[in-house]
Amino acid sequence: MPIPVPGTPAFHAGHASHLLPQNPSSGYNRNRRPERQDLNNGVRSPLLEEFRANKARKWELRNIFGHVNEFSADQHGSRFIQMKLETASPEEKQMVFDEILPGNVIPLITDVFGNYVVQKLIEYGGEAERNVVFEAMQNNFLTLSLHMYGCRVVQKAIEYIAPEQQSQLIAELAPNILRCVKDANGNHVVQKLIERVSPDRLTFVEAFKGNVLELSTHAYGCRVLQRCLEHLTEEQTRPLLDELHDYTASLMQDQFGNYVIQFVLEHGQPEDRARVIGKLRGQMLNMAKHKFASNVCEKALVTADSDSRRLLIDELMTPKSDGISPVQLMMKDQFANYVLQRALTVVEGDQLQALASRIRPHLGSMRKFTAGSFNKHLTASQSSATACLICADIA
Repeated sequence: MPIPVPGTPAFHAGHASHLLPQNPSSGYNRNRRPERQDLNNGVRSPLLEEFRANKARKWELRNIFGHVNEFSADQHGSRFIQMKLETASPEEKQMVFDEILPGNVIPLITDVFGNYVVQKLIEYGGEAERNVVFEAMQNNFLTLSLHMYGCRVVQKAIEYIAPEQQSQLIAELAPNILRCVKDANGNHVVQKLIERVSPDRLTFVEAFKGNVLELSTHAYGCRVLQRCLEHLTEEQTRPLLDELHDYTASLMQDQFGNYVIQFVLEHGQPEDRARVIGKLRGQMLNMAKHKFASNVCEKALVTADSDSRRLLIDELMTPKSDGISPVQLMMKDQFANYVLQRALTVVEGDQLQALASRIRPHLGSMRKFTAGSFNKHLTASQSSATACLICADIA
Protein backbone atom coordinates (compact mmCIF):
# COMPACT_ATOMS: atom_id res chain seq x y z
CA MET A 1 0.00 0.00 0.00
CA PRO A 2 1.58 3.34 -1.02
CA ILE A 3 2.39 5.63 1.85
CA PRO A 4 0.21 8.73 2.36
CA VAL A 5 2.68 11.64 2.30
CA PRO A 6 1.92 15.29 1.55
CA GLY A 7 2.75 16.70 -1.64
CA THR A 8 8.67 28.60 -12.06
CA PRO A 9 11.49 28.92 -14.11
CA ALA A 10 12.33 32.60 -14.30
CA PHE A 11 10.92 34.29 -17.37
CA HIS A 12 13.46 35.44 -19.90
CA ALA A 13 14.21 39.10 -19.39
CA GLY A 14 14.75 39.74 -23.06
CA HIS A 15 18.49 40.30 -23.15
CA ALA A 16 20.14 36.94 -22.48
CA SER A 17 20.12 33.96 -24.78
CA HIS A 18 20.45 30.80 -22.72
CA LEU A 19 18.77 27.54 -21.94
CA LEU A 20 16.39 27.15 -19.05
CA PRO A 21 18.28 26.15 -15.90
CA GLN A 22 17.92 22.45 -15.24
CA ASN A 23 18.45 22.04 -11.51
CA PRO A 24 19.16 18.38 -12.12
CA SER A 25 19.69 17.27 -8.56
CA SER A 26 17.04 19.13 -6.66
CA GLY A 27 13.33 18.80 -6.25
CA TYR A 28 13.14 21.95 -4.17
CA ASN A 29 10.22 24.24 -4.86
CA ARG A 30 9.48 27.10 -2.45
CA ASN A 31 5.79 27.05 -3.25
CA ARG A 32 5.35 23.40 -2.39
CA ARG A 33 7.15 22.92 0.90
CA PRO A 34 5.30 20.25 2.88
CA GLU A 35 4.56 20.85 6.50
CA ARG A 36 7.37 19.73 8.79
CA GLN A 37 6.45 16.43 10.39
CA ASP A 38 8.69 15.99 13.41
CA LEU A 39 9.58 12.30 13.58
CA ASN A 40 10.79 12.84 17.13
CA ASN A 41 7.44 14.36 18.17
CA GLY A 42 9.20 17.43 19.51
CA VAL A 43 10.95 15.39 22.21
CA ARG A 44 14.72 14.98 22.34
CA SER A 45 16.44 12.29 24.26
CA PRO A 46 19.07 13.28 26.86
CA LEU A 47 21.72 11.99 24.46
CA LEU A 48 20.55 14.23 21.61
CA GLU A 49 20.30 17.18 23.96
CA GLU A 50 23.88 16.55 25.09
CA PHE A 51 25.04 16.21 21.49
CA ARG A 52 23.52 19.56 20.58
CA ALA A 53 24.95 21.27 23.66
CA ASN A 54 28.37 19.66 24.03
CA LYS A 55 30.42 20.72 21.02
CA ALA A 56 33.70 20.08 22.78
CA ARG A 57 33.22 16.32 22.96
CA LYS A 58 34.59 14.28 20.09
CA TRP A 59 31.53 12.38 18.95
CA GLU A 60 31.69 9.14 16.97
CA LEU A 61 28.98 6.99 15.43
CA ARG A 62 29.35 4.43 18.18
CA ASN A 63 28.30 7.08 20.69
CA ILE A 64 24.82 7.39 19.18
CA PHE A 65 23.93 3.73 18.55
CA GLY A 66 20.38 3.11 19.66
CA HIS A 67 19.52 6.70 18.67
CA VAL A 68 20.36 6.70 14.93
CA ASN A 69 16.79 7.32 13.79
CA GLU A 70 16.34 10.16 16.25
CA PHE A 71 19.61 11.78 15.18
CA SER A 72 18.75 11.31 11.49
CA ALA A 73 15.59 13.40 11.92
CA ASP A 74 17.43 16.19 13.71
CA GLN A 75 19.14 18.95 11.74
CA HIS A 76 22.47 18.69 13.55
CA GLY A 77 22.29 14.95 14.07
CA SER A 78 21.62 14.36 10.39
CA ARG A 79 24.67 16.35 9.36
CA PHE A 80 26.80 14.44 11.85
CA ILE A 81 25.70 11.04 10.52
CA GLN A 82 26.19 12.11 6.91
CA MET A 83 29.73 13.23 7.63
CA LYS A 84 30.66 10.14 9.61
CA LEU A 85 29.23 7.68 7.06
CA GLU A 86 31.75 8.89 4.49
CA THR A 87 34.65 7.54 6.56
CA ALA A 88 32.90 4.95 8.75
CA SER A 89 34.24 1.41 9.14
CA PRO A 90 32.17 -1.46 7.71
CA GLU A 91 31.09 -2.36 11.24
CA GLU A 92 29.89 1.18 11.99
CA LYS A 93 27.98 1.37 8.71
CA GLN A 94 26.32 -1.95 9.43
CA MET A 95 25.15 -0.81 12.85
CA VAL A 96 23.63 2.33 11.31
CA PHE A 97 21.93 0.24 8.63
CA ASP A 98 20.59 -2.20 11.17
CA GLU A 99 18.84 0.58 13.08
CA ILE A 100 17.30 2.24 10.02
CA LEU A 101 16.55 -0.71 7.72
CA PRO A 102 13.99 -1.62 6.75
CA GLY A 103 11.18 -0.30 8.96
CA ASN A 104 12.34 3.31 9.29
CA VAL A 105 13.38 3.98 5.69
CA ILE A 106 10.19 5.56 4.36
CA PRO A 107 9.62 7.99 7.26
CA LEU A 108 13.21 9.19 6.93
CA ILE A 109 12.99 9.50 3.12
CA THR A 110 10.14 11.98 3.49
CA ASP A 111 11.80 13.90 6.31
CA VAL A 112 13.51 17.24 5.69
CA PHE A 113 16.69 16.05 7.42
CA GLY A 114 16.35 12.29 7.32
CA ASN A 115 16.31 12.11 3.51
CA TYR A 116 19.96 13.14 3.42
CA VAL A 117 20.93 10.24 5.68
CA VAL A 118 19.14 7.76 3.42
CA GLN A 119 20.94 9.24 0.43
CA LYS A 120 24.25 8.61 2.20
CA LEU A 121 23.18 5.06 3.00
CA ILE A 122 22.55 4.47 -0.70
CA GLU A 123 25.83 6.07 -1.70
CA TYR A 124 28.10 4.42 0.87
CA GLY A 125 26.24 1.19 1.52
CA GLY A 126 26.84 -2.13 -0.17
CA GLU A 127 24.65 -3.92 -2.67
CA ALA A 128 22.76 -5.78 0.04
CA GLU A 129 21.88 -2.57 1.88
CA ARG A 130 20.82 -0.84 -1.33
CA ASN A 131 18.57 -3.76 -2.13
CA VAL A 132 16.85 -3.38 1.23
CA VAL A 133 16.32 0.34 0.63
CA PHE A 134 15.00 -0.37 -2.87
CA GLU A 135 12.57 -2.99 -1.60
CA ALA A 136 11.28 -0.57 1.05
CA MET A 137 10.64 2.02 -1.67
CA GLN A 138 8.86 -0.36 -4.05
CA ASN A 139 5.17 0.42 -4.62
CA ASN A 140 5.91 3.89 -3.27
CA PHE A 141 8.03 5.27 -6.11
CA LEU A 142 5.27 7.45 -7.54
CA THR A 143 4.39 9.01 -4.19
CA LEU A 144 8.05 9.53 -3.34
CA SER A 145 8.83 11.02 -6.76
CA LEU A 146 6.14 13.65 -6.25
CA HIS A 147 7.41 14.49 -2.77
CA MET A 148 9.85 17.34 -2.17
CA TYR A 149 12.28 15.25 -0.15
CA GLY A 150 11.39 11.83 -1.47
CA CYS A 151 12.27 12.80 -5.04
CA ARG A 152 15.84 13.47 -3.96
CA VAL A 153 16.24 9.96 -2.60
CA VAL A 154 14.66 8.43 -5.72
CA GLN A 155 17.18 10.34 -7.85
CA LYS A 156 20.05 9.07 -5.72
CA ALA A 157 18.72 5.52 -5.95
CA ILE A 158 18.58 5.73 -9.75
CA GLU A 159 22.33 6.38 -9.78
CA TYR A 160 23.21 3.28 -7.75
CA ILE A 161 20.62 0.53 -8.27
CA ALA A 162 21.06 -2.27 -10.80
CA PRO A 163 19.65 -1.92 -14.35
CA GLU A 164 16.93 -4.47 -13.60
CA GLN A 165 15.85 -2.41 -10.61
CA GLN A 166 15.84 0.72 -12.75
CA SER A 167 13.42 -1.05 -15.07
CA GLN A 168 11.17 -1.94 -12.13
CA LEU A 169 11.15 1.70 -11.03
CA ILE A 170 10.27 2.81 -14.57
CA ALA A 171 7.46 0.28 -14.79
CA GLU A 172 5.97 1.68 -11.61
CA LEU A 173 6.10 5.28 -12.84
CA ALA A 174 5.14 4.63 -16.47
CA PRO A 175 1.33 4.80 -16.08
CA ASN A 176 1.72 8.26 -14.50
CA ILE A 177 4.77 9.50 -16.38
CA LEU A 178 3.12 12.67 -17.74
CA ARG A 179 1.97 13.53 -14.23
CA CYS A 180 5.56 13.20 -13.05
CA VAL A 181 6.87 15.30 -15.94
CA LYS A 182 4.53 18.17 -15.04
CA ASP A 183 5.23 17.98 -11.32
CA ALA A 184 7.67 20.37 -9.62
CA ASN A 185 9.41 17.41 -7.98
CA GLY A 186 8.62 14.51 -10.25
CA ASN A 187 10.19 16.12 -13.32
CA HIS A 188 13.62 15.85 -11.68
CA VAL A 189 13.15 12.10 -11.30
CA VAL A 190 12.19 11.74 -14.97
CA GLN A 191 15.21 13.82 -16.01
CA LYS A 192 17.48 11.63 -13.89
CA LEU A 193 16.06 8.48 -15.50
CA ILE A 194 16.72 9.87 -18.98
CA GLU A 195 20.25 10.87 -18.01
CA ARG A 196 21.31 7.69 -16.21
CA VAL A 197 19.30 4.76 -17.62
CA SER A 198 20.05 2.98 -20.88
CA PRO A 199 17.71 4.39 -23.58
CA ASP A 200 16.37 0.93 -24.47
CA ARG A 201 14.87 0.69 -20.97
CA LEU A 202 13.08 4.06 -21.16
CA THR A 203 9.81 2.67 -22.41
CA PHE A 204 7.83 5.66 -21.11
CA VAL A 205 9.17 7.85 -23.95
CA GLU A 206 6.35 6.50 -26.11
CA ALA A 207 3.95 8.54 -23.97
CA PHE A 208 5.61 11.75 -25.16
CA LYS A 209 4.57 11.20 -28.77
CA GLY A 210 1.56 13.32 -29.58
CA ASN A 211 2.31 15.53 -26.56
CA VAL A 212 5.37 17.44 -27.77
CA LEU A 213 3.59 20.80 -28.00
CA GLU A 214 2.14 20.41 -24.52
CA LEU A 215 5.49 19.39 -23.07
CA SER A 216 7.43 22.13 -24.84
CA THR A 217 5.18 24.85 -23.47
CA HIS A 218 5.22 23.54 -19.91
CA ALA A 219 7.59 24.88 -17.25
CA TYR A 220 8.91 21.41 -16.41
CA GLY A 221 7.99 19.54 -19.57
CA CYS A 222 10.36 21.69 -21.62
CA ARG A 223 13.24 20.53 -19.39
CA VAL A 224 12.35 16.87 -19.78
CA LEU A 225 12.05 17.24 -23.55
CA GLN A 226 15.52 18.79 -23.72
CA ARG A 227 16.93 15.84 -21.77
CA CYS A 228 15.26 13.50 -24.27
CA LEU A 229 16.87 15.30 -27.20
CA GLU A 230 20.21 15.20 -25.39
CA HIS A 231 20.38 11.56 -24.31
CA LEU A 232 18.04 9.39 -26.39
CA THR A 233 18.80 7.63 -29.65
CA GLU A 234 18.00 8.99 -33.09
CA GLU A 235 15.26 6.39 -33.41
CA GLN A 236 13.61 7.69 -30.24
CA THR A 237 14.08 11.41 -30.85
CA ARG A 238 13.18 11.58 -34.55
CA PRO A 239 9.40 11.29 -34.00
CA LEU A 240 9.63 13.93 -31.26
CA LEU A 241 11.63 16.29 -33.48
CA ASP A 242 9.32 15.82 -36.45
CA GLU A 243 6.40 16.71 -34.21
CA LEU A 244 8.32 19.66 -32.80
CA HIS A 245 8.95 21.11 -36.24
CA ASP A 246 5.20 21.37 -36.82
CA TYR A 247 5.04 24.02 -34.09
CA THR A 248 8.39 25.80 -34.47
CA ALA A 249 7.01 29.29 -35.13
CA SER A 250 4.67 29.29 -32.13
CA LEU A 251 7.26 27.69 -29.84
CA MET A 252 9.76 30.41 -30.65
CA GLN A 253 7.33 32.88 -29.09
CA ASP A 254 6.49 30.79 -26.03
CA GLN A 255 8.03 31.53 -22.64
CA PHE A 256 9.15 27.91 -22.28
CA GLY A 257 9.05 26.61 -25.83
CA ASN A 258 11.74 29.03 -26.97
CA TYR A 259 14.26 27.14 -24.82
CA VAL A 260 13.49 23.90 -26.63
CA ILE A 261 14.00 25.58 -30.02
CA GLN A 262 17.26 27.09 -28.79
CA PHE A 263 18.37 23.63 -27.71
CA VAL A 264 17.72 22.25 -31.20
CA LEU A 265 19.70 25.11 -32.75
CA GLU A 266 22.67 24.57 -30.44
CA HIS A 267 22.75 20.78 -30.13
CA GLY A 268 20.57 19.43 -32.94
CA GLN A 269 21.51 17.78 -36.20
CA PRO A 270 22.33 20.13 -39.13
CA GLU A 271 19.07 19.24 -40.88
CA ASP A 272 17.02 20.13 -37.80
CA ARG A 273 18.92 23.36 -37.35
CA ALA A 274 18.28 24.23 -40.98
CA ARG A 275 14.55 23.60 -40.60
CA VAL A 276 14.35 25.96 -37.64
CA ILE A 277 16.33 28.67 -39.41
CA GLY A 278 14.07 28.21 -42.42
CA LYS A 279 11.09 29.13 -40.23
CA LEU A 280 12.87 32.35 -39.24
CA ARG A 281 13.44 33.44 -42.83
CA GLY A 282 11.08 36.27 -43.70
CA GLN A 283 10.20 36.73 -40.00
CA MET A 284 13.46 37.95 -38.50
CA LEU A 285 12.31 41.48 -37.67
CA ASN A 286 9.03 40.38 -36.09
CA MET A 287 10.72 37.62 -34.11
CA ALA A 288 13.59 39.89 -33.04
CA LYS A 289 11.08 42.29 -31.48
CA HIS A 290 9.42 39.50 -29.47
CA LYS A 291 10.44 38.99 -25.85
CA PHE A 292 11.03 35.24 -26.17
CA ALA A 293 11.58 34.76 -29.89
CA SER A 294 14.44 37.28 -29.78
CA ASN A 295 16.42 34.64 -27.89
CA VAL A 296 15.93 32.25 -30.76
CA CYS A 297 17.05 34.88 -33.26
CA GLU A 298 20.27 35.38 -31.33
CA LYS A 299 20.89 31.65 -31.09
CA ALA A 300 20.23 31.22 -34.82
CA LEU A 301 22.75 33.92 -35.70
CA VAL A 302 25.38 32.18 -33.58
CA THR A 303 24.75 28.57 -34.67
CA ALA A 304 23.85 29.01 -38.35
CA ASP A 305 26.33 28.11 -41.08
CA SER A 306 27.92 31.06 -42.90
CA ASP A 307 25.52 31.08 -45.83
CA SER A 308 22.41 30.89 -43.65
CA ARG A 309 23.75 33.56 -41.31
CA ARG A 310 24.41 35.87 -44.25
CA LEU A 311 20.83 35.48 -45.46
CA LEU A 312 19.43 36.27 -42.01
CA ILE A 313 21.56 39.41 -41.68
CA ASP A 314 20.71 40.48 -45.23
CA GLU A 315 17.07 40.28 -44.22
CA LEU A 316 17.74 42.63 -41.30
CA MET A 317 19.38 45.16 -43.63
CA THR A 318 16.72 45.13 -46.35
CA PRO A 319 14.35 48.14 -46.15
CA LYS A 320 10.65 47.40 -45.73
CA SER A 321 8.12 48.18 -48.45
CA ASP A 322 7.39 51.52 -46.78
CA GLY A 323 11.08 52.42 -46.91
CA ILE A 324 11.66 52.16 -43.15
CA SER A 325 14.96 50.55 -42.19
CA PRO A 326 14.64 47.41 -40.04
CA VAL A 327 17.96 48.35 -38.46
CA GLN A 328 16.55 51.63 -37.18
CA LEU A 329 13.51 49.86 -35.72
CA MET A 330 15.72 47.28 -34.04
CA MET A 331 17.99 49.89 -32.50
CA LYS A 332 14.96 51.41 -30.72
CA ASP A 333 13.39 48.14 -29.64
CA GLN A 334 13.96 46.75 -26.12
CA PHE A 335 14.48 43.20 -27.42
CA ALA A 336 15.52 43.55 -31.06
CA ASN A 337 18.48 45.78 -30.22
CA TYR A 338 20.15 42.76 -28.61
CA VAL A 339 19.63 40.72 -31.77
CA LEU A 340 21.29 43.51 -33.76
CA GLN A 341 24.21 43.55 -31.35
CA ARG A 342 24.49 39.77 -31.70
CA ALA A 343 24.55 40.16 -35.48
CA LEU A 344 27.51 42.51 -35.13
CA THR A 345 29.47 39.87 -33.22
CA VAL A 346 29.04 37.19 -35.89
CA VAL A 347 28.82 39.11 -39.19
CA GLU A 348 31.66 38.34 -41.57
CA GLY A 349 33.54 39.93 -44.44
CA ASP A 350 32.07 42.74 -46.50
CA GLN A 351 28.70 42.27 -44.80
CA LEU A 352 30.16 43.89 -41.66
CA GLN A 353 30.82 47.11 -43.57
CA ALA A 354 27.32 46.98 -45.04
CA LEU A 355 25.68 46.48 -41.64
CA ALA A 356 27.78 49.24 -40.06
CA SER A 357 26.73 51.64 -42.80
CA ARG A 358 23.05 50.92 -41.97
CA ILE A 359 23.62 51.59 -38.27
CA ARG A 360 25.84 54.66 -38.44
CA PRO A 361 23.25 57.23 -39.65
CA HIS A 362 20.97 56.51 -36.70
CA LEU A 363 23.43 56.62 -33.81
CA GLY A 364 23.06 60.35 -33.23
CA SER A 365 19.29 60.21 -32.87
CA MET A 366 19.54 57.21 -30.54
CA ARG A 367 21.05 59.24 -27.69
CA LYS A 368 17.59 60.26 -26.49
CA PHE A 369 16.54 56.65 -25.98
CA THR A 370 17.37 55.10 -22.60
CA ALA A 371 15.36 51.87 -22.29
CA GLY A 372 16.96 49.18 -24.41
CA SER A 373 19.17 51.74 -26.15
CA PHE A 374 21.47 50.28 -28.75
CA ASN A 375 23.83 53.19 -28.28
CA LYS A 376 24.64 52.63 -24.61
CA HIS A 377 25.59 48.98 -25.12
CA LEU A 378 27.57 49.36 -28.31
CA THR A 379 31.10 50.06 -27.13
CA ALA A 380 30.77 47.77 -24.12
CA SER A 381 29.48 44.72 -25.96
CA GLN A 382 31.25 44.86 -29.32
CA SER A 383 34.89 44.60 -30.27
CA SER A 384 36.76 47.90 -30.41
CA ALA A 385 37.31 47.46 -34.15
CA THR A 386 33.58 47.05 -34.82
CA ALA A 387 32.67 49.97 -32.54
CA CYS A 388 35.17 52.21 -34.27
CA LEU A 389 33.87 51.18 -37.66
CA ILE A 390 30.29 52.06 -36.74
CA CYS A 391 31.07 55.25 -34.85
CA ALA A 392 33.72 56.50 -37.28
CA ASP A 393 31.70 59.45 -38.53
CA ILE A 394 29.92 60.34 -35.29
CA ALA A 395 31.09 63.60 -33.75
